[in-house]
Amino acid sequence: MRRLGLPILAIVAVVLGAVAWAGGAGDPAAKAQPGTSLTPLQQRLMSGFASRALEERTAPGLAPRVQGMRQAPGAVGSTSETGCPANRGANVRVNQNCLNLSDPDLQGRGQAQNETAIAQDPNRPARMVASQNDYRRGDGGCYTAYSSNGGRAWTDSTPPMGFTRGASFGGFPRQYWQAGGDTSLAWDTKGNAYLSCQVFMRGTTVSNNPDQSSAFYVFRSTGSGGASWNFPGRPVAEHNDLAGKGTVLLDKQYMTIDTTEGSRFQDRIYVTWTLFDADGTSYIFGAYSRDYGEHFSSPKLISGDSMLCSNPRGVPTPQGRCNTNQFSQPFTGPDGTLYVVWDNYNVTDAGPGEGDEGDGGDFGTNAAPQAVDNRQQVLLAKSTDGGNSFSAPVKVADFYELPDCLTYQGDDAGRSCVPEKGETTNSIFRATNYPSGAVDPTDGRTVVVTLGSYINRHSNEGNGCVPQGINPATLGPLYDGVKTAGACNNDIVISRSTNAGQSFTGGSTDVRELPATRALDARSADQFWQWAAFDPRGHLAVSYYDRAYGDDETTGFSDISLSGSRNGSDFATTRVTSSSMPPPTQFSGTFYGDYSGLSAADVAHPFWMDTRDPNLFVCRDSAGSVTLPPSVCTASAPQAKVANYQNVYTQALSVPVP
Repeated sequence: MRRLGLPILAIVAVVLGAVAWAGGAGDPAAKAQPGTSLTPLQQRLMSGFASRALEERTAPGLAPRVQGMRQAPGAVGSTSETGCPANRGANVRVNQNCLNLSDPDLQGRGQAQNETAIAQDPNRPARMVASQNDYRRGDGGCYTAYSSNGGRAWTDSTPPMGFTRGASFGGFPRQYWQAGGDTSLAWDTKGNAYLSCQVFMRGTTVSNNPDQSSAFYVFRSTGSGGASWNFPGRPVAEHNDLAGKGTVLLDKQYMTIDTTEGSRFQDRIYVTWTLFDADGTSYIFGAYSRDYGEHFSSPKLISGDSMLCSNPRGVPTPQGRCNTNQFSQPFTGPDGTLYVVWDNYNVTDAGPGEGDEGDGGDFGTNAAPQAVDNRQQVLLAKSTDGGNSFSAPVKVADFYELPDCLTYQGDDAGRSCVPEKGETTNSIFRATNYPSGAVDPTDGRTVVVTLGSYINRHSNEGNGCVPQGINPATLGPLYDGVKTAGACNNDIVISRSTNAGQSFTGGSTDVRELPATRALDARSADQFWQWAAFDPRGHLAVSYYDRAYGDDETTGFSDISLSGSRNGSDFATTRVTSSSMPPPTQFSGTFYGDYSGLSAADVAHPFWMDTRDPNLFVCRDSAGSVTLPPSVCTASAPQAKVANYQNVYTQALSVPVP
């Protein structure tokens, strides 16, 4: 649901309206999506699921080459593949569905799985639930799977998210939902699992229904370990937009539960989210349940006022100067403290030819005079009263967003992506740098936050990677050295607190000097989409996408790595994927998700989107007609030799430590 924020400029209203929202699968006939009455900056910050997974209006008579797809050479691309579940060595496929054969112009629809979450029963870690955005019904949905043997085998389950009670939506008995996703999971201490699901309507641009309402619901799996879910879901927040104004969106929620035995708030459920409001603001709010998800509190403001937010971006400040935020994550400590960490974009507002202090940053270390600052920041607030009130935000660290995709890859306007090095432009899927935090279970005062940054100790100005402000037409960050081998790369860095979140190392240390989960021997390769968790021994585990293997950095392929540390500074790393994954091709290669999950209640269980399985199609002739009798074909795509399918995989392995 991801994926950045930069200043609001009038020029982008046309660009983002006509280009960035032209269609998740590149459909030239697709029109604006729900939320297009939001400001350009709000649209850029809008989660990937809520933006890329919103439309599919298909023009009549589309040929098989639409979306860049073409049938594979040789024997008309025929294959004996069935698209049914199969593991890849120790990599275990979680979604157990067989692949639907979508038409080429709808590749991904009816098929893809992405944006993963995974959780373990704290009292019986072999009991696990997993969830993802899932398109097997054609539109996005909140789907789950469960395992009772530590993730060695999985069974699908289907949360009943089709409709909820309609009291808040005109007083009707039911409110039907067109799409759902942005899932997250947690367990309580009584053996119940919980699923958080974002749902929304698309409006008349893609359907005959003007409704653009949005909401968050929590489903409980009562005693069945994720095999079944209560119906209907219980509302956390609901926004009625039956008229289809499209000026407000509830977006990018995440959930956690306090599972510390004896905590004052044991089994309290917390959900945090972003409210994209009609006044152009995007504040972080939260709510809690103290009755096992039956009811939730009124929303509480989390992203309060702070002098850290120096640039209101021309947007009103009704709830304080920190008015532009996204990608919140709640997590709890053993003393019952609730922490919420998020990205904030109220820092720099520089464009090409402008600057801040002329040295590329507040600290100046390794900075070159020609740098034009474009950094943002990660903030954290905490609650010691069960989510009723929150501290003022503290600074976790600065970060530099991934580069503007249109500038360096010629695609995916209005989004950041992870460009490969060299002349090819295969890696065009939307990506963003977000925070993920956790508290050491052996020392409740140690709080660690991981975050991605395109400027870091391995990609500084000294080796040719220089911030150059933003692209005013797309709001995307600009850098020198993006396509140059050995220059820019994205790192997962660590900011650490030893005083229960009162201050962090990254609050006073340049992000260029913070520890990274990967050593320099990773050849300045990109790492992105991380998640963090502590195992019971206090070892920090961080999983992430990694281009440090083979020729990943020049082809746009990726792997999954797992890093571990005893002290939050020194890391060991192991490769998780048994082979590299090609760039995604579904949704025209522009949508792969926003994040990937990890749990470590016993050993580590990274959970990721995977593109090593081929996408399958009904074979067609040169005119685009289905060949008779029907048969199954593979196809090629602009981003990869063989068009691929987004499945979700996991693996259980020990946390590596130096």
